Amino acid sequence: MAEKVAAGPISGANGVREAVCIHTKKIFSSCRDKDCIEDLRFYPTQSAQQVLAGAQGIRGGSAELLYTFVDVEPVNFNRGFFTVDMRFYYKITLQALSGSTRYTEVEGLATFGKRVILCGGESGPKIFSSEPVADELDVQLDLTADLPTAYVEVIDPLLLSAGFVDNCHYVPGVLTGVPEGILSAFDEPLILDESQSRRVCVSLGQFSIVRLERDTQLLIPVFDYCIPTDECTVAGIGSAEDPCTVFADVDFPVDSFFPTGAVCDSAEGNGSSCGCSR
Repeated sequence: MAEKVAAGPISGANGVREAVCIHTKKIFSSCRDKDCIEDLRFYPTQSAQQVLAGAQGIRGGSAELLYTFVDVEPVNFNRGFFTVDMRFYYKITLQALSGSTRYTEVEGLATFGKRVILCGGESGPKIFSSEPVADELDVQLDLTADLPTAYVEVIDPLLLSAGFVDNCHYVPGVLTGVPEGILSAFDEPLILDESQSRRVCVSLGQFSIVRLERDTQLLIPVFDYCIPTDECTVAGIGSAEDPCTVFADVDFPVDSFFPTGAVCDSAEGNGSSCGCSR
C-alpha cells in the first residue's frame, strides 16, 4: 500500500517541491447533453404579432439564450443524488415573409425546461464564513445547507426550424411566471396568452454541460510559486517612465489618415458598381 502523502516539503518527486492543502470546489459528477427541442411555442411581441397576422410564411433567423434558472433538490430515498431543474429562456428572431423575397424581422420569447439527476455526494457540517462585506455588518452566513452547487454551461442554440402550426409542445398556451429581467430584454411587451390568431413554433438545437460541485480541501503537488515572467508596461499620467518614450513606442496609425478602397474593390469583384473607379 502506497504511503499516504502529508502536507509539507517533498524531495525527489520529478520537480515537485511540496504538497499543500487548498480549499476549492470539487466536481462530483457532470453530464453533457445535445438536445433537439422540437416545436417550442414562440411568444411574439405586440408589433411582431401584427406582422405575423398578415405574413405568408416564416423563415429561420437566430436564437439567443437570455438566462438559465437552476434549482437543486435532493432525491428522496437515494442519498447523495440530486435533481437539477433548469429553465432556459430564449430570445428568438424570425423573418416573416410578406412576398416571395420580402421579409420583416420579428422578435419573441421561447422557453424550455429540463431535469437531470446527478451525484452530489454528502456533506455533514454547515459551513459559515467571516468574509467581510463592504458597507455591511460582518455577519455569519450559512453558505451550503448541505446542498451541492449546480453549474450549467450553455451556448446559444441553433435555430433549426420555424413555422405556423396549430399546436406546440412543451409549453402550455398561457405562459406565466416570466421574470421581469427576461421581459425587460425586449423593447415592447410580449403576448403570452391565447389572444394571437396564429401560432408559431420553433425547433432548437442546444448543447449544454451540467455539473455538481462542493467545497472541499484537496492535497495537491506544488512545483513552485506562480511568478509572472512578463514585466509590467508603465504608462499613463503620473508614471515613472518618460511619456515621450512611451509615445515613441506607439506605431504611427497610417491607415487612420488615408481612405481605403477595400470596400469598393470588394463590391467591384462582385459585379456591382459603387462609383469608386469613376
